[in-house]
Amino acid sequence: MAETDEDLLVAIAGGDERALGELYDRLGGVAYRLAVRILRDPALAQDAVQDAFLGVWRTAAAFDPSRGKASTWLLTLVHRRAVDVVRREDRRRAEPLEDAPVASGEATDETAEVREERRRVQAALAQLPADQREALELAYYGGLTQSELAERLGVPLGTVKSRMFTGLSKLRDLLEE
Repeated sequence: MAETDEDLLVAIAGGDERALGELYDRLGGVAYRLAVRILRDPALAQDAVQDAFLGVWRTAAAFDPSRGKASTWLLTLVHRRAVDVVRREDRRRAEPLEDAPVASGEATDETAEVREERRRVQAALAQLPADQREALELAYYGGLTQSELAERLGVPLGTVKSRMFTGLSKLRDLLEE
């Protein structure tokens, strides 16, 4: 009889590298597609999946089968790693560049306006409660639908809709100030 994903996690918790390889063979593709969907960058997605599987290796003993399926647990790890990468990249992009050359012409004015608008939106997002900010970032930066958000966050669809509606209302108010 074939081992279940849960059986593989038990084996991984015991240090079985073969089990980790088997779990990767089973779930690596879906994990990668999830990461690409969130990150929209194949290299960053590969890094997120690799980090997630490293997390599986380190924390397999923490998996509790009474709380859900092994695949859900693993994809949650991938999702979290990918969102962490999105946040890290957003922070990196938001940091001012020291001594960056400034181009001349109209395109520079437009780019400066876009940059300023992005900075304003990021500052406004930072003022939102964490649950509202996470829902908005995953939806708009990560490209997830509300149904996908509900599944990934483990909350009812109505909660996701409420968080997004309230977050967007607060964001609109903050940006109008």
